[in-house]
Amino acid sequence: MKISHLDFGDKPLFLAPMEDVTDASFRVVCKEFGADMVYTEFVSSDGLMHDSVKSFNKFKTHEQEAPIGIQIYGNLPDAMVEAARLADRAQEIVGGHGADLIDINFGCPVRKIAGRGAGSGMMKEPDKMVAITKAVVEAVQKPVTVKTRLGWDEDSKIIVELAERLQDVGIAALTVHGRTRQQMYTGQADWTLIGKIKENPRMHIPIIGNGDIRTPQGAKEAFDRYGVDAIMIGRATFGHPWIFKEIKHYLSTGELLPEMGVRERVALAQRHLQLSLDLKGERIGVLEMRRHLSCYFKGLPEFKDMRRQLVTENDPQTLSQLLDEVSVRWGDVSAPPATSVYDL
Repeated sequence: MKISHLDFGDKPLFLAPMEDVTDASFRVVCKEFGADMVYTEFVSSDGLMHDSVKSFNKFKTHEQEAPIGIQIYGNLPDAMVEAARLADRAQEIVGGHGADLIDINFGCPVRKIAGRGAGSGMMKEPDKMVAITKAVVEAVQKPVTVKTRLGWDEDSKIIVELAERLQDVGIAALTVHGRTRQQMYTGQADWTLIGKIKENPRMHIPIIGNGDIRTPQGAKEAFDRYGVDAIMIGRATFGHPWIFKEIKHYLSTGELLPEMGVRERVALAQRHLQLSLDLKGERIGVLEMRRHLSCYFKGLPEFKDMRRQLVTENDPQTLSQLLDEVSVRWGDVSAPPATSVYDL
């Protein structure tokens, strides 16, 4: 499967962009476990226009993450065009690897974003969505992709027709989450319309399916039943980045890998912590690790006090020592099935 010049091979797996989750160190970890493509946390076009340091910091990517997409969102055409141009020049502006493609977020359902017409709020204004997409495609050199949902609500599932319109203005690939904005993350993702996009003879760009992929078996069914070109995995990766390895193993062999043991998870957490410190510095590196450390050991017995220590400790050396203690105290405990606070 190709997106423009980027060749991902057969049945690739992508890491979904998630605010406060897909920081640089987590993206690298997911790449090491087999993610074929990763994305930055989504970047506000308004924030870029106001020279927000936080927004520009999200532009910083690294060679070990490549290929990587920078995702932008907003609802003002001029601001989105300028944000795309800045993302196109990310390497020049902040250094690092830069972007291999630019992704437009028309899918985020969070009220503070969708409620003001950005993210999946754009599903209420498909003409404006298409116009913004066309302007962004024409403004940048890198390939442009879109991530969106089925529609605003049950009565306006417009994605099949909308997919054609977005393709016609030049996007290089389309990712569809199988829920409406009204559903948020409740209920079950409906992949039926994603399959109908793939069945449309007019569609020739890659279609990436997203929503409720939590197991290797679920990934295989999505590829086999709906014919998508790639799968994007979001919430199921949080606390479980090795899901990419599990899925790829299952797709190639038909066999499930054994659960990752506690000592293996400690070694991963240590690796992740060091990456976070190397890429973000001591203060930010520790702060960004807290949300991940709270999930790596979810389900272990009598772990509440240790979890509290892991997510409140500020000293990297002490934090590393606490992780070693986890290995000593719980190393022989049967590891619980990997779960995520983002799992439904």
